[in-house]
Amino acid sequence: MNAANQMDALQQAMAKTQTQLSTGKQIQSAADNPVGMSQVIELNTQVSASNQYVSNATLVTTNLNLEAQSLTNATNTLQSARSLIVEANNPTMGPSQRQDIATQLAQLQQQLVAIGNSKDSQGNYLFSGYASGTQPFAQSGTAVTYNGAAEVSQVQISADQKVSTSDTGSSVFMNIPAGNGTFTTAAGSANTGTASIGPGTVTNPSAWTPDSYSIAFNTSTTPPQYTVTDTTTNTSVATGTYTASAGGSFSLSFKGVQVSFSGVPANGDTFTVNPAGTASAFSTLASAINTLNSNSLNSAQRATQLNTALEQIDGALNKFNQVQASVGARQNAVSAATNNAQSQQTSLKSEISQISDTNYAAATTQLSTEE
Repeated sequence: MNAANQMDALQQAMAKTQTQLSTGKQIQSAADNPVGMSQVIELNTQVSASNQYVSNATLVTTNLNLEAQSLTNATNTLQSARSLIVEANNPTMGPSQRQDIATQLAQLQQQLVAIGNSKDSQGNYLFSGYASGTQPFAQSGTAVTYNGAAEVSQVQISADQKVSTSDTGSSVFMNIPAGNGTFTTAAGSANTGTASIGPGTVTNPSAWTPDSYSIAFNTSTTPPQYTVTDTTTNTSVATGTYTASAGGSFSLSFKGVQVSFSGVPANGDTFTVNPAGTASAFSTLASAINTLNSNSLNSAQRATQLNTALEQIDGALNKFNQVQASVGARQNAVSAATNNAQSQQTSLKSEISQISDTNYAAATTQLSTEE
């Protein structure tokens, strides 16, 4: 009976060794090596998670590459629009020429809307945030509205790292600081002189108070005078004389800002300086289109409005560059996470192999002994 039991045990041992040789695995079940099997299960779980991170990273990379290309296209479109506005900001240009440029700007605006409505390979909108199935931008005439979500999806690319798969259309195209980012300038609608106002600069941020200001010119005196009034508090904040250069340019300073004028103001001409809100890249183009199509503006008013449009286009281009840099940083982070995950997978699989793979030399010797 003992001999039969021993023979049976040897047959089972031989079968087990043969299975180890044929499968390449020395652990077939938890009974073979409970501790080893537990380690293998845990390591395989880590490999599975790492594979998912790599898969996620591939998806994010594809989306970020598409967004980067869209931002490049948007930048090129706005640069083309900027060149046209610079060309149109010429007092010798006639109404029909300005309208031709306005038509070209309208086409560029439509092109920019199409870029904002770009899709990925699965038909999802890149700039709709969570609402990836909703078209983000709708256009009616020259007015463009955003219908996407305010937040974007994030994807896990490592155990402790997530990245945004895109940016919302509102953050890229819509919420762009107006004017120079601190304040906006404009010419009075009743002005009759040839003076236009530039976008201005901040010379002393601590002195700036974000109220609304009016600059009025009195040319009936010698030398001519100007008065700056804080229309929010109805108080005078600056007065003085000004002297235009031979080319008709001069600058005024108040409340930590400086504004420049080109041309000669008429008596009673006014200009405004207001805190900057936000404008969209689309509304900036719409404003330039309306300016060029208007027959009621004089050359100074037109120049002021086009200068404002140019300043805001520069702000939009700067915004695109900032988002492009953010996309690049995320692309680098995803690439680094992918490399780390793949390196980790190699280490994990090596550990699994050491625990579970058959030692062919030892198993072959064992089989011979058992036979």
